[in-house]
Amino acid sequence: MANPVRGEAAITVEGRARRMRLSLGALAELEAAIDAGGLAALAERFEGGAFTTRDLIALLGAGLRGGGWDVSDRELANMEIEGGAAGAARAGARLLAATFAPLDPE
Repeated sequence: MANPVRGEAAITVEGRARRMRLSLGALAELEAAIDAGGLAALAERFEGGAFTTRDLIALLGAGLRGGGWDVSDRELANMEIEGGAAGAARAGARLLAATFAPLDPE
């Protein structure tokens, strides 16, 4: 379902597979939501493990909206994510990896 070449990652929410994608709009939304201070700071925050649960919800919510599902962070916070908190963190890591994966030189 998810295409990592397009920057997509999968997550299962409430028993249903969903596609996440951090489009430019979703990235801008995420930066503002967690006051990241730019793309480099955003990536560093998650790579360094200095993120909060609120940051993770904002990441997943932005990715889900970028993937086409109109769900609020508040709604998402009350939904069941496959694998619980650890599953949510793994899904967030897959999303970030797909978003910031280096491009193959042509």
